[in-house]
Amino acid sequence: MKILGINAVFHDPAAALVVDGNVVAAAEEERFSRRKHGKTAVPFSTWELPTSAAQWCLAEAGLEPADLDAVGYSYDPSIMEGESDDLEGLDNKWEYLRTLYAQRASGFLATALPGLDPANVRHVRHHVTHAASTALASPHPDSAVLVVDGRGERTSMLAGVYREHKLDVLASQSLPHSLGLLYEDLTEHLGFKRSSDEYKVMAMGSYGSPRFADYLRERVYVCDDGGFRTERIDWSALAPKRRATPPEEMSAFARPDPVHADLACSVQLVVEEVLLGLVAWLRERVDTPYLSLAGGVALNCVANTRIHAEGSFDEVWVQPAAGDSGTALGAALSLAADFGEPISPMPSALLGREFSDEQIARTLDEAAVPYERPADFAAAVGDALADDQLIGWFQGRAEFGPRALGARSLLADPRHVDNLERLNIVKGREQFRPVAPMVLADRAAEIFSRGPLPSPYMLFVHDVLPQWRDRIPAVTHVDGTARIQTVEPSQAPLHGVISRFAERTGVPVVVNTSFNTAGRPIVDSPRDALECFGSSPIDVLAIGPFLVRRAR
Repeated sequence: MKILGINAVFHDPAAALVVDGNVVAAAEEERFSRRKHGKTAVPFSTWELPTSAAQWCLAEAGLEPADLDAVGYSYDPSIMEGESDDLEGLDNKWEYLRTLYAQRASGFLATALPGLDPANVRHVRHHVTHAASTALASPHPDSAVLVVDGRGERTSMLAGVYREHKLDVLASQSLPHSLGLLYEDLTEHLGFKRSSDEYKVMAMGSYGSPRFADYLRERVYVCDDGGFRTERIDWSALAPKRRATPPEEMSAFARPDPVHADLACSVQLVVEEVLLGLVAWLRERVDTPYLSLAGGVALNCVANTRIHAEGSFDEVWVQPAAGDSGTALGAALSLAADFGEPISPMPSALLGREFSDEQIARTLDEAAVPYERPADFAAAVGDALADDQLIGWFQGRAEFGPRALGARSLLADPRHVDNLERLNIVKGREQFRPVAPMVLADRAAEIFSRGPLPSPYMLFVHDVLPQWRDRIPAVTHVDGTARIQTVEPSQAPLHGVISRFAERTGVPVVVNTSFNTAGRPIVDSPRDALECFGSSPIDVLAIGPFLVRRAR
């Protein structure tokens, strides 16, 4: 069966294709439109479909819209019929419009994908798609599952268990109580963009102390029914609202104001505690040692690490596209399970577009830029890194999800603390934000402790061992941690690059951050990569088998 999944309701519109139970392709619309997050997260943007992503997914498999057996849409508007008392406290002025657009999704999709039979479009509950996106895509499909985000239709959390590809929902949390919306409110109060910049708040919290935690615990807490409560919080009574940082001042934002850092730290701690309570409640009711996480809150790698360490599950698996983009994959997998398809685990997060050497060379020729094709590509890039050059890295299929995982990355030498500032200037972002390390998988335990190993998706934090902190200062956060990505020998040519760098320096680690600048999506095509390279002080563009060096 050929099943297309669509996410279009809240933010991060995306499409995914599952054929005969195998994940074939998945991509976010932002990679095509070059508009960060694809669209604004407002109710009246629900009509905006991931048309380009869906068309690419079909083309990747050689399919036409008429070939599809089903299309899963990751929101069920029928749940919104009737009273909206449970939405009290939310800005639901436009809720009816979101519901109307979702109800008409089949018609919109048939227009966007000519030949599609609108009768094949099926609405799937939002949190069910999150659950399917992680459990059914994981190495252990029979697992407990916890979904926590801002909101679905009327809920903000789902806890359950998958057995033989069937979901048994054990608990949910009705709105307006929401850990995701709590974090979004804090994000906005601290001068960042909600539904977008929550990871900045997590980084900010590392600079503070949890002095507001007791106050927050009275208002944010776990309940005996497997849910929780998030009572209204007067943020201004705790810390003054921070103005948003103008783009031209980003690089000067070196350290957060202590009161803002303390507030971020306090909320982070209380959210972790509530999550641990939810996990404990779930663990008592399931007989599987495996836990799968999804929802936007599952992108909180600090919380994930505590769940792994303290949650009493043997293994914790997090969907690398845990946010709303992943619901496109979940919608397709959920329908595949309903149809009785045998489902294979997600092969990796590299599910997006790929360009041949010929296509890349043609783009370079059209741009009239000089380039070379070294005989030993990995060695040439490793040598450039060892010489403290900044590399724009463009290889293979693009990542699905918000993390750069070695397909569309900026790479640098971690031994020089100045490279953190250097990269943040290139990307036009706040200096208090960390960058992450890539490490050879078989060397990771020598350098990092705590957190699971291997860690291929950069979704947990690890402590940098004391003897290594001065050796890799560019990737050691202020609290002594790092959000690592382990790299296996099969990941050529990336593994070869890090190996060459290790031969030259004795350090099997390189800096990795996403290949983009502030406010822009990660580069996706060769043209995107050239544009970013041309407008930023990147020394070398490693694109396919070619190197483009900046003229000096």
